[in-house]
Amino acid sequence: MDGASTDGEWQALLAGDVSQAGCLAPLFGPILADGGCVVGRLAQSLDGRIATGSGHSKWIGGPGDLRHTHRLRALCDAVIVGAGTVRADDPRLTTRLVPGVSPLRVVLDPSRRLGADYALFRSGPPTLLVAATPGPERHGTAEVMVVPRDSTGGLDLGFLLRSLRARGMRRFFVEGGGQTVSGFLLAGLLDRLHVTVAPLILGSGRPAFCLPEVARIEDGMRFRWSVHDITPDVLFDIALEHPA
Repeated sequence: MDGASTDGEWQALLAGDVSQAGCLAPLFGPILADGGCVVGRLAQSLDGRIATGSGHSKWIGGPGDLRHTHRLRALCDAVIVGAGTVRADDPRLTTRLVPGVSPLRVVLDPSRRLGADYALFRSGPPTLLVAATPGPERHGTAEVMVVPRDSTGGLDLGFLLRSLRARGMRRFFVEGGGQTVSGFLLAGLLDRLHVTVAPLILGSGRPAFCLPEVARIEDGMRFRWSVHDITPDVLFDIALEHPA
């Protein structure tokens, strides 16, 4: 997919013209839907791990997956990550590998345990720290948004999305980690799920998805997907339906 695309096709996507996006259209076009979109993304090994037991995850996916991630950032209004991802990777969450504006960076830290010395809170694009615990209105350079907890004690993710939509945002990229993407999936808030599988076996480590256990195979989540070659990895694009 990535090697066959052109700069012109990518620029067409950035301009919202899916008809001129060529081979990029099937994968990225649905994210540009007029009604907005929430897309989650994970990169995992063949045995379903997104990091080693110690949290090391750079890099499970190859260069094509990294470029794909930056493209998703460029197409979305906000990129959302959990505190664990910030703690493990200290990411910048910018679009430095592709043309396009970097999105609002949203960090979920319910109990405000992250320090202000991470790169996200020192410089770069606007950043929002989302917490359930009241406190100072700024965290380094980041604005703080307080949202209620849900019935499980985590952040009310539906409330968060509604609050961001009230600010004029429509497209959201839930970049990680596994617990954060799983939370949006379990809440029925994802429209699409992108899963990159790398030709790698770790043997142990942190699982891609953290979801309630099921007793029978038929009780699991089963999806239809389309498959894209991002050599040496494979990317699965899954369209999700919200619960009635």
